[in-house]
Amino acid sequence: MTAVTEPGLTIDQLAARVGMTVRNVRAYATRGLLPAPRLRGRTGLYDEEHLARLALIQEMLADGYTLAAVERVLAHAPEGVTGSGLALHRALLTPWLPEEPEVVDRETLAARAGVPLDDELLALLAELGVVRPLEDGRLSIESPTLLRAGLQVVALGIPPERVVAAQRQVAEHAQAAARVYVELFRDTVWREFADAGQPEEERSRVLQAVERVQPVASQAMLATFRLAMAEAVDAALGEELGSPG
Repeated sequence: MTAVTEPGLTIDQLAARVGMTVRNVRAYATRGLLPAPRLRGRTGLYDEEHLARLALIQEMLADGYTLAAVERVLAHAPEGVTGSGLALHRALLTPWLPEEPEVVDRETLAARAGVPLDDELLALLAELGVVRPLEDGRLSIESPTLLRAGLQVVALGIPPERVVAAQRQVAEHAQAAARVYVELFRDTVWREFADAGQPEEERSRVLQAVERVQPVASQAMLATFRLAMAEAVDAALGEELGSPG
């Protein structure tokens, strides 16, 4: 891909360079996948960052990613990062992408929960980031797996508001644990790679390390959680079981 020289590309030239239709480019821009062009009079001009983003969109769609997944990757992309830097950002972030959201109406969600879905409970779920209200009145379930787990806990007879409060605490601890593992990776594998100038021949090794961090961290967290649960059950319920009724 040849460099863009001043004053830049028009949207027609940009579309032609990446082999897309102008309509598709406009659609991606409307979804916020492209930064705003630089204006010269009433004409928008595009540069390397726009080319790199469109190339990444094409690559991810060709690899089977949905447009929503592409949107989530680019939403976290540092401003001004182009070319191989943007591709590296995608590769680093992809293993950690959340699952695809599910859109349902309020009645469907209430039926699944088995409890009334009042405005207060819905606000709590939205605050947690589990549910996002849409303009048409429907709800986007941002993490269907997390919601299913929460509903299973509710089915045990625990009030929904207590489940939401507990999940808020769990999320805080999970974020802290995630920071520990990310900092560990950044201060070792990534620092060595960055200090060497991010050599191309080392990229595959770094990306493989990123892919391995998630399962290793998950296994360590699960093992630690099992031990912690055993200790907590013994401490909290052992005394209850041993006390007279």
